[in-house]
Order: sequence, then C-alpha cells, then structure tokens
Amino acid sequence: MSEAAPWLLGRLGGWFSPAASAQIAAAEDAALRSDRFRLEREGEWKRLETIVTRIEKGRLRGISDADLLALPALYRTAVSSLAVARETSLDAETLEWLEGLTRRAWFIVYGPRAGLGDWLMRFFGGGWGESVRALKQDILIAFALMVAGTIAGWLLVASDPDWYYALMPGGMGDARVPGASRAVLMGTLFGQQDQHGLAVFAAYLFSNNAQVSILAFALGFAFGLPSAMLLIQNTAILGALLWLYHGQGLTLELVGWLSIHGTTELFAIMLAGAAGLHIGRAMAFPGDAAVLDAAAAAGRRSAQVMVGVVLMLIVAGLLEGFGRQLVDNTAGRLIVGGFMLVFWSGYFFVWRGRGQSA
Repeated sequence: MSEAAPWLLGRLGGWFSPAASAQIAAAEDAALRSDRFRLEREGEWKRLETIVTRIEKGRLRGISDADLLALPALYRTAVSSLAVARETSLDAETLEWLEGLTRRAWFIVYGPRAGLGDWLMRFFGGGWGESVRALKQDILIAFALMVAGTIAGWLLVASDPDWYYALMPGGMGDARVPGASRAVLMGTLFGQQDQHGLAVFAAYLFSNNAQVSILAFALGFAFGLPSAMLLIQNTAILGALLWLYHGQGLTLELVGWLSIHGTTELFAIMLAGAAGLHIGRAMAFPGDAAVLDAAAAAGRRSAQVMVGVVLMLIVAGLLEGFGRQLVDNTAGRLIVGGFMLVFWSGYFFVWRGRGQSA
C-alpha cells in the first residue's frame, strides 16, 4: 500500500457514513498489520526455504552448521506463523506458499531418515527381536493363557463330547469327530497328499489363526481382555483335537502333523496376543505417564512385533503348503517343527544382532 493510500482513504472516509468509515479504517488497519506481519518474518521463511531446498537436492555440504542447528527452530517459527496467518488477512498466495514450506520442512525435521532397505536391515538385524524381548512379560502371560486354553478344551470335551462340536468349526465335513476309529483318524494324518480334505482343514486353521492374531493385537486397547479371551478360545480347539486323537493313541502323530507349520503359527499367535496384552497393560497401568502416552509407546513397540507376526504367518503358510506334501512321516514332521521352534526362540531370545548387548 502506497504512502498516499491512507490519506486518500481518509479523505474518502468523509464522504461515507460513520459505519462505512469505520469499516474502511478497519480494513486499512488489517492490511497494515498483515504487511507488517509478513515483513517481520519473511526473512526467516526465506532462510528456511533455502535450507530445505538444499537438503532436498542433496547439497548438504553447502549448508552451514549454524543453519543446520537453526533448522528446528525455523520450522517451529514457520508453523507458528502459519497458525497466525490463517487468522489474519494474509494474502492467499503467500498463505499457500507458507503451507507448502511447512510441509516440506516437516519431512526434513521429523520425517524418516532411512529408506526401505535400511529399515529392513535394522528390522531383521535385531530391531524385531529387541521389540519382542521388550514384551517378555506379556509373552509369558500369553503362553500361560494358551496352555490354559488347551487344557480347558481337553477337559470340556472329556467331560462331554458334545463340547467338541461347539469348539470345532462347523461344516468341515471330515472324519474328525468323537467316536471315529483309529484307522479313520490315521488316514487324516498320512497319505493325504493328493486329497483335498486335509488341505481344507489346514487352510481353515491358517485363516483362523491369522484372524485371531490380528484381532488379538487390534483389541488390546480394551485393557487386553479380548486378547486374552481369543488366546484361550483358539487354543481350546487344539485341546479338543488332542483329546480326540489321544483317545486312539495318536497324540504324537497329531503333534507331528501340526508341528510342521504349527510351531511357527502358534508362536506368531502368542506374539500377537502378547502385543495386544502389552497395549492393554500399558493402558491399565500407565505408571507416571498419561494413559494415551503410555498406550502410544506400547503401540509403537507392539506394531513392530506385528509386522514380524505377519511375516511368520506367511512362513507358516509356506511350511504347511510344502511340508505337508513333502514330509509324510511323524519323525520328519517333528524334526521340521522342532527346528523352526529352535530357530524362532534363538532368533528372538538368544541372538542380539549387531550392536546390541545382552
């Protein structure tokens, strides 16, 4: 606004009503404040833009130490200016430019520092295991719940075989029912490579366990109670199966059939349940932190564990798909399942990765 503008507006104000003159005066004052606001801060905005542009172009050597140290403060100042600018009459073009600048600066100040490859190296090189070990107490609770669920399933069907039909999925249409002979049950475990009944049942177990894993984690915010119930309910199915095959002296054979993929799959379920319980415990017992802050911190640790759980479920699916076809004897199945159990236990609780102390 030129220097003659206030004089001209003042002279024109005499030709309008008092209300109109007041509006003109208010508009003039707002314009002056807007210009003053921009002029006072434009130098810092331009400095921030220069730093951000150089970093985006990879020209780090051209940035002085003073500029790097000032970057966080310049970003916070720009954000504060943006909040004020939105409430003033700052012109739309400048406001849009300032919004874009703050978005770009956010990625420089707070955005991810590494690419996908670096993240994967850190994840598999010890980050995943470290997150799992941080849930050690919750893993013990999850393991105890799964054992309790297995025992409960066994005792329920042992007291009343009708419980078997309540626990097992409906519509499976196979021979796994109370009263089945040893030969029939044996036939469901061996020599079924080219038949679809076993594949359908195994596919159900994988799908069910994947759903249980995701739900056990997702429902942890309800103080972990749904997670605990899911772990018990899911392993009650295992207890019912063990009771059925034990009645015909086929306990070891069933364990071998399950172990090929089961040691990985059940391990994944236990970790997912522990992740849900970890969030629930953080909310129920936040300590000195606020409930939301404690839940957020627990959620970050649990989320990294859940990324690994998804990978474990994929591995379990591959083991089930190929292992069932290639290994048709109990000893071989137990070796594969036992190896996977030792591998996961060693990876999580023995190996620390590079740069991580015991």
